[in-house]
Amino acid sequence: MHNFLLWWQNLPSQMNPVIFSVGGFAIRWYGTMYIIAFAIFYLLTTWRIKKEKLPFEPDFVGDALTWVMAGVVLGGRIGYILFYGMGSFLKDPLGTLIPWSSTSGGCSFSGISGMSYHGGVIGVVLAVWLFTRSRKKGFFETFDLFIPSIPLGYTFGRLGNFINGELYGRVTNASIGMYFPFAPTHELRHPSQLYEAFFEGIVLFCILWLIRRKSPFTGSLSALYLFGYGFVRFFIEYFREPDAQLGFVLLNFSMGQVLCFIMMLAGVVMFIATKPASVSARTK
Repeated sequence: MHNFLLWWQNLPSQMNPVIFSVGGFAIRWYGTMYIIAFAIFYLLTTWRIKKEKLPFEPDFVGDALTWVMAGVVLGGRIGYILFYGMGSFLKDPLGTLIPWSSTSGGCSFSGISGMSYHGGVIGVVLAVWLFTRSRKKGFFETFDLFIPSIPLGYTFGRLGNFINGELYGRVTNASIGMYFPFAPTHELRHPSQLYEAFFEGIVLFCILWLIRRKSPFTGSLSALYLFGYGFVRFFIEYFREPDAQLGFVLLNFSMGQVLCFIMMLAGVVMFIATKPASVSARTK
């Protein structure tokens, strides 16, 4: 037991975020996790269309995924700059936006550092809205199709954060804590990335997947996801270290908690706004 505890607590320092390198280009676990997440999203959603005989064409998910990927990356990056990294952006706008850095031998890929989940959500909402307009499909109908698959894909994104040793939790005396090599102090900290991967990913996926065919009206599944994610993330933020450049932004709440509170409100508003339209449509 003692040996297992030592292994567990020192696991972050034993992980290499790079899978392999080809010349100056590195294949990282974080980017690979995004690919896995998108693949899971695609497979589960196309399975639903076929098995549940949903009114969507087979190529609909693949086309939508292209828009969703753009929304995730652009929204996540821009959201991070707006919510967490405005200071760095003002100092070096071009270097913050472009994932390439100049070196003595030319330039090298520095990677995309910093992604905001809430920014990604906004990006996806805009992308799906534009996509559904182009395909003449219902916005909430399309979102309800995608929603049950999203949390499981999100799990892999948080595993990527864990492998990177980033977004670690607050200091703790509990044995579940870990030593993160990039933390400012060598103290045990909550592995909040794993908490998020489990509760915001696996648990929320199980709930949404089980009720996906029992949602009372179009838009209710999407509203439940917004509220459910915001609710779970709000409390997990108590275990997560606030961003050093921001700290607590409102009373004792972190930026993540403020955004989650807004997300919960958006879920309630969506539930109220979509219910009357759905009910009236059914009674016609």
